[in-house]
Amino acid sequence: MGRKKQSAGTEVAMDMTPMIDVVFLMIIFFMIVSDMSQQDLAELVLPKAEMAQDDETEEGRMIINIVKDGSLEIKRVGYQSLDDPTAQTAVRGYLANAVALGERDPDNPQFSARSLLVRADKETKFKEVQKLMRIAAEPGIYIYKIDLAAAQNEQ
Repeated sequence: MGRKKQSAGTEVAMDMTPMIDVVFLMIIFFMIVSDMSQQDLAELVLPKAEMAQDDETEEGRMIINIVKDGSLEIKRVGYQSLDDPTAQTAVRGYLANAVALGERDPDNPQFSARSLLVRADKETKFKEVQKLMRIAAEPGIYIYKIDLAAAQNEQ
């Protein structure tokens, strides 16, 4: 049996349907991923500060939001005030896990090299932030880099 030769004028048609499917899947993937990157930020009215600087996003930074009534939000999960033992346990667990997965400070290995961003509503009493700072300083957690979020003062 002989092989048939293709004539020089024969065109090969390419089916574009799979490529279009892949492009749409990539668009959906990037939309979901970009939305998930904002899940740590709650809708808060931040206090204004004259000396506020632009935030330099640090990879792996822990973020805890404190709502004006003293309740907390960690990755869009709400908790009662830090007066509640369940909320204290959740915060300790979140911080301890994040510290365990992160790097240690080269100068002092007992401290975490990761920072904690505290985003508190401008109506929040500072005692709620203090409670969180005390937990961050507990043995096994030892976070010494704490950033407080603020809005820039309009000039």
